[in-house]
Amino acid sequence: MTPPTTTPSTTTPPTTPGIDKLKPLSPAPNAKLEKAHLAEEEWERIQPLPEHNIVWPPNDLYSDEPPLESTLHLQQMMLLLACLRRLWKDRQDYFAAGNLTIYYSQRQRKNEKFRGPDFFVVLNTQPHPRKSWMLWEEDGQYPNIIVELLSDSTAKVDRTVKKRLYAETFRTPEYFWYDPASQEFQGFELLRGDYQPIAPTSDGWLWSEQLQLFLGVYNKQLRYFTADKEIVPTPEEAEAAEQQRADAAQQRADAAQERAYAAQERADAAQERANKLAEKLKALGVDVNDLS
Repeated sequence: MTPPTTTPSTTTPPTTPGIDKLKPLSPAPNAKLEKAHLAEEEWERIQPLPEHNIVWPPNDLYSDEPPLESTLHLQQMMLLLACLRRLWKDRQDYFAAGNLTIYYSQRQRKNEKFRGPDFFVVLNTQPHPRKSWMLWEEDGQYPNIIVELLSDSTAKVDRTVKKRLYAETFRTPEYFWYDPASQEFQGFELLRGDYQPIAPTSDGWLWSEQLQLFLGVYNKQLRYFTADKEIVPTPEEAEAAEQQRADAAQQRADAAQERAYAAQERADAAQERANKLAEKLKALGVDVNDLS
C-alpha cells in the first residue's frame, strides 16, 4: 500500500505590520561583518590595520623631473628665480623653485600622481631647501603662482591638462605660460573655480596679485616689473647698475676735486701776481699800505 503523499505546509508565518518597510539597523561597532556582502575595496577600507602594517607617507622623496627642453628654457627659469630672490632677499616667508616635483597624491605614493611646474612660488611658508614639494609635509599648501615654459613637446599639455589640474586640484590662484622661442605669453587668475584671462596693460604686461608685480616680455625674456613699472633687475644687472652709480659718483667727486684744484691754482696765481706788484711798488718807494 502506497503511503499518502504529504504536502509541505505553505503557511506564511505571522508578520508584524510594516516591519518589512523598516531599514536594517547598522551593525554594532564590534559586530561581525560578512565580506561577501561588501565590495572588496570597502571591506579592506574598514578593516583595522595592525600597526606594523601601516605604511606612513614618505617624507624624503626626491624630485623626479626631466631636464628642460633647451638652454632658453633653463635660462628663463633661472632668470625668474634669481630676480625674485634678489628682490625678496629680506623676506623669509616664501619658497620659490623651478622644475621641482610636486607630490600631491592622496595615497602619498611616489610615481603615482605628480607634476613638476617649470617655476612656482608658495607664500607663507619657510624658505629652507627641499628635495621636492610634498603636500603632506607642507600642511597641504599648493603653489600660489605657477609659470610653465612652453615647448613643442609640452605646449598642448600645459594649455589643457595642466591648466585643468592647477585650477581644479591645486586651485592655484594664478597660472602663466610663456614660450621662450615664440614669446607667446598668457596669464590666468582663478575665479569661481575656473581660470579667467588676466587683462594685459598697454605694454602687454600682466599683473600678478600674488607677487604684487607685473610680468611682461622684455628683450625676448619674461621679466618682473614693479607696480611703478620699473624692471626688476637680475643680480648681474643690479651689480652693473650699482657699479655705474659708483663710477658716476666717483667721476663727480673727481670733477669737483679738479675744480677745487683749479680754483686753488687761480688763487695762488693771483696771490703771486699781487706779491710781485707789491714788490715793484715798494721798489718805486710806494708803500702798499698807503694804497688801501
